[in-house]
Amino acid sequence: MQLNGKRALVIGGGGGGIGRAVSAAFGAEGAAVAVADIDLGRAEEAAEALLQRGATAYAVSGDVRSLQDIEAMVAAAVENLGGLDVLVTVVGGQVAFVPAVKLHEMADEDWDTIYEVNLRYVARAVRAVLRVFLDQGSGGAIVSVGSVTGFMAAPQQAAYGVMKAGLLSLARTVAAEYAGDGIRMNVAAAGAIATAVANANVDAEVVEEIPVGRFGRSEEVATAVVYLASDASSYMTGQQVVLDGGVSVRGPFD
Repeated sequence: MQLNGKRALVIGGGGGGIGRAVSAAFGAEGAAVAVADIDLGRAEEAAEALLQRGATAYAVSGDVRSLQDIEAMVAAAVENLGGLDVLVTVVGGQVAFVPAVKLHEMADEDWDTIYEVNLRYVARAVRAVLRVFLDQGSGGAIVSVGSVTGFMAAPQQAAYGVMKAGLLSLARTVAAEYAGDGIRMNVAAAGAIATAVANANVDAEVVEEIPVGRFGRSEEVATAVVYLASDASSYMTGQQVVLDGGVSVRGPFD
């Protein structure tokens, strides 16, 4: 029960794949969870699954592209949970939102969309949660699900890679500015994870390039997020944990 007594807001926690896995893992580890999703039905479904397992959970709905919705999600989590100790941001991606194309072919509005759903909302949510943490005076943990594209090349996904790089920069700044207040921020950088979107858009040959020989599982990312949110990682801030099956360390002549 690594998160026993913790109160967590998981933005994107109602969706399939990593978000739902994080919500489930948090409930299993003893956290009270506010499950936030743009689709209220999905949020309610995920929250109900936690309740049936004996966890405390609430459903929250909002669009991460709206500042008002983000602030409302944070406020609802604080009200329903009686405070907040953890923020997790899961929403992100490119191929689920705009076409994968080379940089010179990318429409300006598509770049803006990727900014909105990968980086800007995270900064907004972090700002809102920092105010809560500082007001409570008891610290807190922030974990963002990132990507290896944040520190590797991202062919046909340039905007996505840039935004994921921004997550780590944001985490480093939060670490430098708020460590003295007991507030930490870290990133779980994922590689190819088996989700509905990945399975539909990633060529099977990609698996051959992964040293461990398979896609990662959402539950494996969730395990890392639990660790980064828990007191077990209390001496860790402004860092990233990489979950990519060895892709980022593979040599070019293997």
